[in-house]
Amino acid sequence: MLIYIFLFVTINIVNSNRPKTQLFMLMSLDGKISTGATDLLDFDQDLPKISGVAEGLFQYYDIEKTTDIHSLNTGRVMAKIGANIPKDNVNKTSVRFIIIDNKPHFTETGVDYFLKRSKTLYLITTNKNHPAFKFKNVDNLRTIHYPDKIDLPDLFRRFKKEYGIKRITIQSGGTLNAELIRQGLIDKVSIVIAPLLVGGEDTPTIMDGESLRSLDDLSKIKPLKLVSITKLKKSYLHLKYDVLN
Repeated sequence: MLIYIFLFVTINIVNSNRPKTQLFMLMSLDGKISTGATDLLDFDQDLPKISGVAEGLFQYYDIEKTTDIHSLNTGRVMAKIGANIPKDNVNKTSVRFIIIDNKPHFTETGVDYFLKRSKTLYLITTNKNHPAFKFKNVDNLRTIHYPDKIDLPDLFRRFKKEYGIKRITIQSGGTLNAELIRQGLIDKVSIVIAPLLVGGEDTPTIMDGESLRSLDDLSKIKPLKLVSITKLKKSYLHLKYDVLN
């Protein structure tokens, strides 16, 4: 009993040192988060073109508006949906965008767009030549640089300790989702299932990353506890789970 209490208290102390997190995604019934294996294909652009799917898509965006104001994504995802395309009259939102971008996928135009759109832009990168470093003395830009690989547990601790971030909604790609899940950094999962089957072994899924290859790797699998199932209009479903870290 004493060991159980000690473990319970330790886990809660660890969780309290970082923001509470929720993975919020739109996916097909077969777990795909894109319409294909190329960046030319994308749910946001393509699903409105598909009869039988387009009619209920608005529900995902309605639910998205209720998520946390700190939104974590990747530069690749944002570039894919047009962040680097010059735009006029960008509207400022109350959202604080957290973007992980190493390659970089952002150009100066992409960084400038998100600075105009974001209440605060947190740009995390391992690339010392990232275009974000060209923006000097910008009040709503926070650039976090890791010289090698991004230490995700350290990053999330910094979010809370240095920036006072208490909650984050995560909408990243399958590779980063897998890292966050396996490192115990996601507390809740909120999934909107669109009524379609996409297929394709190279098409991104809600959780990709490195495959498990041994019995020891089973410890990386995170079980879920179902919280709710909501039947939406036009054959859409909304599922909520707690992650049993």
